[in-house]
Amino acid sequence: MVEPHATAPTLTATAAEPHSVSVLLPLALDVAYDYRVPEGIEVAPGAIVEVPLGQRQVIGVVWGTAEGGIAPARLKDIAAVRAVPRLPASLRALIDWVADYTLASRGAVLRMALSVPDALEPPAPRLGYVLGATPPSKLTPSRARVLAALNDKPAMSAVDLAREASVGVAVVKSLAKSGALIEGPLQRPKPPPAPDPDHPGPTLSPDQIEASNDLVTKVREGGFSVTLLDGVTGSGKTEVYFEAIAAALRAGKQALVLVPEIALTPQWRERFRARFGAAPAEWHSELGSKIRRETWRGVAAGDIAVVVGARSALFLPFPRLGLIVVDEEHESAFKQEDGVIYQARDMAVVRARLAAAPIVLSSATPSLETLANVEAGRYRRLDLPERHGEAELPTIAAIDMRREAPPRGAWLAPPLRQALSETFAAGEQALLFLNRRGYAPLTLCRACGHRMNCPNCTSWLVEHRFAARLSCHHCGFATALPETCPSCGALGRLAACGPGVERLAEEVATLFPEARLALATSDSIATPAEAAALIERIQSRDVDVLIGTQIVAKGHHFPLLTLVGVVDADLGLAGGDLRAAERTFQLLQQVAGRAGRADRRGRVLLQTYMPEHPVMAALISGERDRFLAEEAAQRRAHNLPPFGRLAALIVSARTERDAAETARTLARIARRELGANSSIEVLGPAPAPLALLRGRHRQRLLVKAPKDARLQPPLRRWLAAMKRKAGVAIQVDVDPYSFL
Repeated sequence: MVEPHATAPTLTATAAEPHSVSVLLPLALDVAYDYRVPEGIEVAPGAIVEVPLGQRQVIGVVWGTAEGGIAPARLKDIAAVRAVPRLPASLRALIDWVADYTLASRGAVLRMALSVPDALEPPAPRLGYVLGATPPSKLTPSRARVLAALNDKPAMSAVDLAREASVGVAVVKSLAKSGALIEGPLQRPKPPPAPDPDHPGPTLSPDQIEASNDLVTKVREGGFSVTLLDGVTGSGKTEVYFEAIAAALRAGKQALVLVPEIALTPQWRERFRARFGAAPAEWHSELGSKIRRETWRGVAAGDIAVVVGARSALFLPFPRLGLIVVDEEHESAFKQEDGVIYQARDMAVVRARLAAAPIVLSSATPSLETLANVEAGRYRRLDLPERHGEAELPTIAAIDMRREAPPRGAWLAPPLRQALSETFAAGEQALLFLNRRGYAPLTLCRACGHRMNCPNCTSWLVEHRFAARLSCHHCGFATALPETCPSCGALGRLAACGPGVERLAEEVATLFPEARLALATSDSIATPAEAAALIERIQSRDVDVLIGTQIVAKGHHFPLLTLVGVVDADLGLAGGDLRAAERTFQLLQQVAGRAGRADRRGRVLLQTYMPEHPVMAALISGERDRFLAEEAAQRRAHNLPPFGRLAALIVSARTERDAAETARTLARIARRELGANSSIEVLGPAPAPLALLRGRHRQRLLVKAPKDARLQPPLRRWLAAMKRKAGVAIQVDVDPYSFL
């Protein structure tokens, strides 16, 4: 059991017996450094301190007693202890666990927990103006209104005072310059209202009540447990776990809800506000520095009770964590691919265990990993098999593109065109789904066949016609579309090949000129505010057809949306990704779930060249569990996750030769150590599918092992035995999700 935060031992130095402690720094270092505790200073594990490192002062966290080996007299002193709450023991244990599992340095993981340096600084004093002792030499009517507005009142900011007195800020500034106004401390703003667990919420169905009672009991009893909340789209899973959040609030605990996309938060936030009478705190990369600082400190102090956020919210310093919810737990967006590589869903389960708190994994299309844990008895499962209220699940049908192909140069088959016409005539809304941003995925020269490639990556440049540029979606390179072919010089022969959402919008606008269009991609929706604005347009019936990528596939509820058309249902099935079928099924099931969520039944049309494919057959028949069982059987037969273990080793270098030589050396070291009888296999090396990424050449090795094997010790030994050239990097991805 992890030591509770409140009982962390205090380490106090005295003149007779100086103490030393280990301090972990948020740098790419795996070791903690020993520092001496000066006389009179008290520190405890988790205390955030300022320490000398070389010629500079850095922030670190007291990790425990000193490692030893250096006499206290030779150690440098802790310079100061920051006046912020200590990092909870459960968070420190998580940092150690994540570092050990992912082979990242502990300092790099700690940096994610201390991601807001400003939050560690004392808050700057907030000053405004109060009446001074010196009257102004000239009292104009506007000046008199300012003085009257401040009479017997606390300090006000210049902007608020000017607004109160109906004058310009310059008038306030002139009074301050004359001495008629002087600076005074502003009152701290009132904190936003806290969520009220007893605020009246919606009426739950019998299935929802049964599931919520189970979760509420787990929260009340406390202790670690994992529950899969498995419900069809529109079954009201959110309202069920809201009741668990209410139970946590009543118990004086904090709750964390992880969501895969920040675009999900606007509608989710409004549903939360309707249930609890107040909005939760948010945590994601689009927040301003002030909000991030106040949220970090509010969470650490225990003043903020509920946070909804992206995967990085997992490393916030909750001192009283009583519940974690992972919404859309199957989503691959929970896997962080850069820096410290980790799966936030899995690490959330670890954090719940370390905090002795229940965790809920919610999904309409659970991952095979989660289902395998249910089957093994490690997780419990609650089912919501029906949509809430009068809503029914949509009908799903395939359009066989081999028999009902669109006209040349178009992308919508006749049955989908007809369905769109019928939907618009009925005053209803439609969603066209194509998981491909931009106008076209490829631009080539009709004269010589040259393809417009990214100079930094092994990928085609995607045309974004609305922005008049070619872009690489891997490294961000962008350039204007040239008039002539850069290879043969032919003028006007560059042609767009294949559809993106922009090209699809062009076709819809031609077919249905009266229809009001909206695009939803990561290019057009970068912030929750932009997502909220689009949602408002759709709900106010300002949009007839929404055209989008996977950003529209989950979480959204539009009552009048009755038709979903999937333009290229086969798109995700290409390539060598072991999860391709599972991911495609999940994505299409989720996007199909946007149809008919109110009193009008929906329909879904899948444009496919493979209607007989198991994914399409399962979607059409509604036999989700049968499909997942067959997918699991194939994985089990080949010892692939979740029934086996994988780790990827990605070697990158400035030259192709350095990458290939390093990868071959690493493979030789691994095979030599494992020997002929090992159950662990090393596959490769081979050039990565993206053999050139951001100007670096890449080679991949894949390590495959039985489920009960622990890969981290041999991986560490292989890496320690490597002598690599300058500029060569080796990235370790335990439990890889991306195979690019």
